[in-house]
Amino acid sequence: MLLVVGLTAWLALAWALFHDPPPAPVGRADAVVVLAGAAAERLPRGQDLVDDGVADELVLSSTGLPGNAAADAVCAEDRPRITCFVPDPLTTRGEARAVAALARDNGWDEIVVVTSTYHVRRASLHLAQCSEAEITMAGSEPNLGAVGWLGRFVEESAALTASVLRPACARPV
Repeated sequence: MLLVVGLTAWLALAWALFHDPPPAPVGRADAVVVLAGAAAERLPRGQDLVDDGVADELVLSSTGLPGNAAADAVCAEDRPRITCFVPDPLTTRGEARAVAALARDNGWDEIVVVTSTYHVRRASLHLAQCSEAEITMAGSEPNLGAVGWLGRFVEESAALTASVLRPACARPV
């Protein structure tokens, strides 16, 4: 019985944290950053934000990995007002460090960061640990079934716990 109660409580918490995080109002920013992975879902959201006038600069994480093919294809083109970076390491932690360095080097005070809704909490935590810029998270909607969501709940629960225990940056970049 206790196991069922514990699993039910975890599922409810995971649902609130990863499936349905409260959306933040997106205002004007210096750049819109699209984190790597699930680029077919995330890139259009980032492009829409730039098209809507949120920022003039679109910044893409480029990894060369299959899940990021759409963003990597844009990075392969030489287009104005698009900046691409390769995080080192190829993780959310590496992206947080790279975004913080870009913000510092370009004088960006406000950034909108696009990632999947399940990834918003962890990415936000990493970015806050690394950057002094004001970060607004914009979630894109993944197309996952029940099994896909369950997998994301497990992965993000573990990764969020690790993010609290081992910060991405000991001090802002």
